[in-house]
Amino acid sequence: MPYDIDPRLLRAFTAVADELHFTRAAARLYTAQQALSRDIRRLERELGADLFVRTTRQVALTAEGERLLPYAQRVLAAHDELAAAFRADPERPLLVDVGVPIGTAHRVLEDARRRLPDSCELVARFHSGLTGAAGELLAGRLDVSFGRFAALPHTVRAELDHQPVRLEPMTVLLDENHRLAARTTVPLAELAGETLYAGAGNPQTAEWTDLAARLFEGRGIAMAAPFPEIDGSREFTRVVRKQGWAVLASVEFIDVPGMVLRPLVDPVPLSPIAMVWRRGLRHPGLDALRAAARELGEKDAWLAKPESDWWLPETDATAMGLR
Repeated sequence: MPYDIDPRLLRAFTAVADELHFTRAAARLYTAQQALSRDIRRLERELGADLFVRTTRQVALTAEGERLLPYAQRVLAAHDELAAAFRADPERPLLVDVGVPIGTAHRVLEDARRRLPDSCELVARFHSGLTGAAGELLAGRLDVSFGRFAALPHTVRAELDHQPVRLEPMTVLLDENHRLAARTTVPLAELAGETLYAGAGNPQTAEWTDLAARLFEGRGIAMAAPFPEIDGSREFTRVVRKQGWAVLASVEFIDVPGMVLRPLVDPVPLSPIAMVWRRGLRHPGLDALRAAARELGEKDAWLAKPESDWWLPETDATAMGLR
């Protein structure tokens, strides 16, 4: 058996093993499906073993694939820690994805910047979606992101670290003439029969759409049909107004002219926000971000559960340290 297997091949293998779907695995790795298939075939040749059973309907791990998986995960974790150790140049700018220039992540970033000398730079990026950011974190193209950690695949989470930051109460964005717009709060039961936009069709924010689907289930709330990724607040405002959507949102959200933001209650649905980074990353900027998140959370009770009834999937509650 060779001892110089390219880590890229192992990363391809773990992605397919996790997704059991070549198209989804390729999207996660930002590569073409044909290239991913070639990498898997090459790895199988080098190991002298079939790793997957492929049919027109499904992909499954073989016994040899099951045997390889824990070894591959440990090798990749060690490889990433090694790479991170030698990338940990305190003079290197740290790239931080905060999603939008308002809200929890942006507040953490601004507080962290005040803690650092001018020689340490934290560079903001404004791309929504931890699902999309995860692949870039693993590849070293991004250093820190924020979002719903529990929604990431297990094999991805195994290569990342996270720190719970905030339990954000969820809201609904309504046209100012909507029947519920005059309410100060909106009980979830009042949304029965409504259709809400929650990012369906945007693969970068799949974790948010999944959270919405879990919340809507059994409550008579419909998900707006899939729509292409909307880039930027100006375009978001234009599309939302034109489509006439009500929007599932967080407690801190961009202003949309002609629309109002109302807290959801009975129960209060929570959006779990964690800070996420590549395992093994060492950088004074990361230390500052972690300290800022912790101290802001303590000051503003970001991780406190609402006094009234609240809602959060069990897996998210565990990831956020509530169980």
